Amino acid sequence: MASDREQPTLSSLGKVGKSSGEIGGLEEPLINGFHENYSAVAAILPFLFPALGGLLYGYDIGSTSCATISIESATLSGISWYNLSSVEIGLITSGSLYGALIGSVLAFNVADFLGRRRELIAASLLYFAGALVTALAPDLPIMVIGRLVFGIGIGLAMHAAPMYIAETAPSRIRGQLISLKEFFIVLGMVGGYGVGSLLVDVVAGWRYMYAASTPLAVIMGIGMWWLPASPRWLLLRAIQGKGNQQELKETAINCLCRLRGPVIGDSAPEQVADILTELSYVGEEKEATLGNCSKENA
Repeated sequence: MASDREQPTLSSLGKVGKSSGEIGGLEEPLINGFHENYSAVAAILPFLFPALGGLLYGYDIGSTSCATISIESATLSGISWYNLSSVEIGLITSGSLYGALIGSVLAFNVADFLGRRRELIAASLLYFAGALVTALAPDLPIMVIGRLVFGIGIGLAMHAAPMYIAETAPSRIRGQLISLKEFFIVLGMVGGYGVGSLLVDVVAGWRYMYAASTPLAVIMGIGMWWLPASPRWLLLRAIQGKGNQQELKETAINCLCRLRGPVIGDSAPEQVADILTELSYVGEEKEATLGNCSKENA
């Protein structure tokens, strides 16, 4: 129908010249990808900062196992409410998991609106606030609230990190980087156990265990603030008509140039056009599938 919103096409979006944006100004070793060139640093940094979300998740699992030992000690807990029941210890241990469940539900409702980058920034803020509240908690209820806040950050980070990595990583190493993010979770567990074992015999050591994750949360937040938005997410918004199509395409080209570094040269507009073609095809295929299902049900 004439009143239906027209889907943007490659011809309507047009082609835009190259951008001067880049991640690093220094010359870096180059890796020749399939149909694309990118610098080593430009490939690593968009993976590293989102992967810190997984590292913090793993760290929380490892450190909590030692923190519960510290907090129950009459001599080393440094608190008057150390005589906790098994249910209360369970709330401390599982508080972040309950929060992660809440965060996962929230992620499905805000992910497309916020975008992967801003979702990870929000996760880093929740990581920082949750760890700080937990470390400074004057009583058990405040500590559990801190654990829930930290857990909401886990839920957002575990949703957005693999999506950002998948959408920004060069195609040749995309699978390896997504798998490596899972390794960061295990690495965080090992780090949490290590830090916990060093602090478990320190007075109020459980506070230091949780506070130790705040610097990583700050680094993650600053890194994600510095990184560009996902070009694929920007182009998806253009396909869906959520913004000025030409401006979104120009922004996507700028972001792609920053992600790949100066070696991308003049190929950024062409790569953006390829992504648009793919997204348009996927959208048309999905509509056709839904149409066939509705006809069969009718």
